Amino acid sequence: MKRLGVVFILLLAFAGIADAAYIAEHEINGTPLICSGQSLSGCNVVAQSSYSRVFGVPLAEYGVLFYGILFVLAALELVLFDRLLRRVLQVAALIGLFGSLYFEALQVFFIGAFCIYCITSGIITLLIFIFASFIEPVRQTKRISAPVQSSPPPAPHLSMPPQA
Repeated sequence: MKRLGVVFILLLAFAGIADAAYIAEHEINGTPLICSGQSLSGCNVVAQSSYSRVFGVPLAEYGVLFYGILFVLAALELVLFDRLLRRVLQVAALIGLFGSLYFEALQVFFIGAFCIYCITSGIITLLIFIFASFIEPVRQTKRISAPVQSSPPPAPHLSMPPQA
């Protein structure tokens, strides 16, 4: 089950790279994004908002980096099968989930427009988090076995040495 979860993370991270790279490419070229959907046609509004950059770098480029890191970690986990890598994947997925929730909240409460690519990225991140939580349990329960009923140990055999 662990390996299958990591394979799904690998595939989802690849989809995330494609999604973020599409937005980043349009941001770099200055071309408008192709949006469709009734209430999800605000891609260009979101991409042009003041919230779309952090330290002057477009969020989509951070997305490519984030999903790229997840992709590499998942690929390494498939080869090495290491518990530390699974933990790092879980932490990265959790950070990504909080980031996605924050940016989705920005769309709802501050920008007032919805981007289908951003929502897709959020769903991908949520799925990665779900699969990451299954690949390694955070808390392992210790099984306490019932004490084995045994007979008391035999009494030691004490004898006196022969008298001379």
